[in-house]
Amino acid sequence: MKKIITLAALLWLSTGYVPAQENHVVLISIDGLRPEFYMDPLWGMVNVRQGMKIGAYAEGVRGSFPTVTYPSHTTIVSGVLPAKHGIYYNTPVEPLGITGKWFWYYKDIKVPTIWTAAKDAGLTTAGVSWPVTVGAPINYNLPEYVILPQGKGEKKDEIKAMFQESSPKELFQEVQDNAIGKFGEFGATLDFFTSDQNKSRMAAYILKRYKPAFLAVHIALTDHFEHEQGRDGDKVRSAVAGADVAVKTIMDAAEAAGISKNTTFIITGDHGFVDIHTQVKPNVMLAKLGLYDDKNKDAWKAYFQQSGGSAFLHLKDPKDKASLEKIKQALNQLPESVQRMFHVLDKEALTKAQGDPNAFMALAANQGFSFGASAAGDMLAPVSGGTHGYLPTDFKEIQTGFVAYGKGIKTGTVLPLMGQEDIAPLIAKLLNLNLKTDGVLYPGILAPVKKEVVGK
Repeated sequence: MKKIITLAALLWLSTGYVPAQENHVVLISIDGLRPEFYMDPLWGMVNVRQGMKIGAYAEGVRGSFPTVTYPSHTTIVSGVLPAKHGIYYNTPVEPLGITGKWFWYYKDIKVPTIWTAAKDAGLTTAGVSWPVTVGAPINYNLPEYVILPQGKGEKKDEIKAMFQESSPKELFQEVQDNAIGKFGEFGATLDFFTSDQNKSRMAAYILKRYKPAFLAVHIALTDHFEHEQGRDGDKVRSAVAGADVAVKTIMDAAEAAGISKNTTFIITGDHGFVDIHTQVKPNVMLAKLGLYDDKNKDAWKAYFQQSGGSAFLHLKDPKDKASLEKIKQALNQLPESVQRMFHVLDKEALTKAQGDPNAFMALAANQGFSFGASAAGDMLAPVSGGTHGYLPTDFKEIQTGFVAYGKGIKTGTVLPLMGQEDIAPLIAKLLNLNLKTDGVLYPGILAPVKKEVVGK
């Protein structure tokens, strides 16, 4: 059997033959997607709103803790929350100094995902800029990855990174030749609106050319400008409209490929957004307690991993109860005005929220506040723009969205609230995959199966 599959794969690559697959699911994540983007026509998401009207949607999606990109995207494709899937933050805990590394590698995920379940079922998959997919079992993959500067004067390089981790290797050149043209210096950067459009055109080409059963695409410009401008602004509105165009580009590709009638589109996001004005730096408090020295980081005893609207306490020695007690006392002794900026999750509450099991407590910011990693200067500092990372149950503004339409989706179903982990079981059902999740499959989303009548 292995030889037959291998020969079929060789035939596929050499001739362009694509085996027929009955159902297709296209999962598009719009980073920073908020429900009002598609529920309120003034935001201009014309195409997503059309999909909403013929399919199902949620008025809100409760995210993962923390509500940041990489844990959230892993929850979407695994159906379990961070405590189980192992991607606790965007970046590793680095008390010795922040390097710029993120959780890029699929090997760090501790549970099966849609990718592995699809591979086990013999289905073809594709990914464009999906987080935590470097080295993933994806047939056609252009993962999200960045090569960091190695020397003075060097810049981070997203284009070389995409080429380096493209799977198969020739795919990177193929999408340039057939979809977007040669990548220029700013072809992948989030500072320009070409980013989302390039990703959508690459995804559209892969969908037309290879017709994967499962395609997942991550577009991030909306998030980028919400960080800069907050929940609203000219760049935010342009990015939302651009994301809608990107969705339409991929929808058109399904039509051109002749698979639209067998395709389900799922539009979702990773988190909402909150406007901020003040940053709290809990590591400054640790420095005053003698538990963290910015000039001698090797001697650290305790460190808060900041994640936007939350911060997680790590101890160098997990048995260091004395330091933990010091920190608890220091938090209780902070001025009342500072204590009102956030609330503390003890180990029990943190476990219930299914955040990082290695942390000893977490701080969850209230609206308007965020956390910083620095241990220098004052504990409070002014900031502007917007962020996320908050406890997902604290307020509605941090919820993300969900719209599903196409094959297998019932028209008119509205979910007041769903969990991010509920998306994977829906995908698994649509593709007939065997994937164990903690999510809920809502029967009311699914269209009734039409029974064929044989004879009279």
